[in-house]
Order: sequence, then C-alpha cells, then structure tokens
Amino acid sequence: MMIEPAPHRPSGFGRRFINAAVAGHFLPVCVVVLVLVCGWYFAAFFMNRAVVLTLMGDDAHPSLSQLIWATLNSERPLLPAPHQILAELQRTVLDVSVTSRRSLVFHAEVTLETTLIGFAIGSCAGVLLAVGIVHSRVLQKALMPWIIASQTVPILAIAPIVVVVLGNIGITGTLPKALISAYLCFFPVTIGMTKGLASPDLMLIDLMQTFHASRRQTFWKLRFPASVPFLFASLKVAIAISLVGAIVAELPTGAQAGLGARLLSGSYYGQTIQIWAALFAAATLAAVVVFAVGLIERVTLAGMGSRR
Repeated sequence: MMIEPAPHRPSGFGRRFINAAVAGHFLPVCVVVLVLVCGWYFAAFFMNRAVVLTLMGDDAHPSLSQLIWATLNSERPLLPAPHQILAELQRTVLDVSVTSRRSLVFHAEVTLETTLIGFAIGSCAGVLLAVGIVHSRVLQKALMPWIIASQTVPILAIAPIVVVVLGNIGITGTLPKALISAYLCFFPVTIGMTKGLASPDLMLIDLMQTFHASRRQTFWKLRFPASVPFLFASLKVAIAISLVGAIVAELPTGAQAGLGARLLSGSYYGQTIQIWAALFAAATLAAVVVFAVGLIERVTLAGMGSRR
C-alpha cells in the first residue's frame, strides 16, 4: 500500500496572503493604485510639458522620448512624478539623521507633539461640554448653537489672532499652535459624546431611577459605557482634524520646524517636490495616529466585553 505524501501547505504569511487575494482585498487595491500612478504620470507629463518646452527654447525639437524624460525629471515641476517624490522621501527620511532639520522625521515629530497636545485639550473640552449639555437643558440651549457656529469661522482667520493675542501676553511656542489644533478637534468630540451619552433607551434610564440610582451612578453605569463607541468614532475624526490644525497653525507663526513650516518653505522657493513629500509625510502621520486610536478602541471595547 503506497502512502501518498501530504500536500504542501503554504506558511502562515503565505496563507493569509492567498486568502486576502482570493477574498478580493488585494487585487482591487493593486488595480486602483496602478490606475492612480499611471494617471499621475500622464498628468505630470501634460502639466510639465509647456514649462519644459519653454526652457528648451523655440529652436529645440526634442523627440517624444526626450520630452517624456524631461517632463518627468524636471527640477521644479508643476506636478512632480511619483518617482521624484519617492526619491525626495528617501533623501529626507532615510539618508539623513532624524535630528537634522532636513529630516521629515524631525519635522513630523514637531507636528506630532502639537497634534497630541491639541488633541488632548480639545478632547477633554469636548467631553466636558457633552456631559454638561446632556445633564442640563439650559447648557444645551445656551452652548450648542455657539458650538456649531464656532465651526463656521475659517481656521485661517482665527490662527493669526490666537498667535498675536497669546504672543502679546508672553505665551509662545507649542501652546498657541496646540490651542488652534484643539479648536478644530473639540467639535466632533462634543457632538459624538453628546450623541453617545443620550443614546441609552429611556426605559433603561427609568429602570435606573426605579433602583434609586443617583445621577452619578446612572452616568458611570449606563450613559458612559453606552457612549464609548460614539466617543472613539469621534476621536478618530478629531485626531485627524487635530493634525490638520497643527499644520495650519504652523503657517502664521513663522515656525522653523514642523510639516507646516516645511510646506511653507517649499512654497516660498518653488520646491514642489518638497511640498509633495511633506504632504505624503503628513498623510502617513495621519494614518498612524488614526490607527493608534483604532487600536486603543479595540482594546478598550474588548476589555468592556464588546464583541466588535
């Protein structure tokens, strides 16, 4: 009797990779990325073509291949090609020390510090406002219209005012930028937490009153646990907006460090490749902080017994 050899099974990583591809997660993403990159190259060619031809002069008659190479490797293109941005990221992330002012990691750390401080201030303010609004109808009618109206004022108009006012009283550095960041991120936390604290069914609230539970007990045993999913959903939005606020806050302050300062210096000197590299760094930083909040959410909900 012949014993057939056991079929070869892929490793754990290979099995997950195959399952993801079969499930339709990997291939669509690759197709979308490929389409975006090809479209980007076409856009870079057509946008940079006129500039390159102007620099070459009227007497130049380059071939198509020469024109393509020139438009995709211009020193100051209108739209950098993807490989130019990747090269800039390599120069400013991998080829320099993280303590150097030429390093995007250094600038990202400065912006991250402002983001986290502003996020903490804005989140605490949003939670406190939500608690007050839920427990007091007077505060709800008095504060909610102003909270909503506060978001109609452009942050670019508020940022210089905050910087000038706080600078006149001797407050400079990270705090003014963090307050501008907090101004943006407190709104989603306030709205989300208010919705979450008001989410328990009225029958459950009446049941707590039947048990003679105090308002504090009702809050900690019913309202707050029900609001946690709403809170984390709003925190994901708030941390991303807080990063935007931190970058915007670096523009009117004349900051010498930070992703906003990097964008500003790139615009001053027409370094579009530097600008796009800083944008990619900001997007990566946003993805990291949102993922971190999501990880904390999963751990917290698992500790509370949630199956999400």
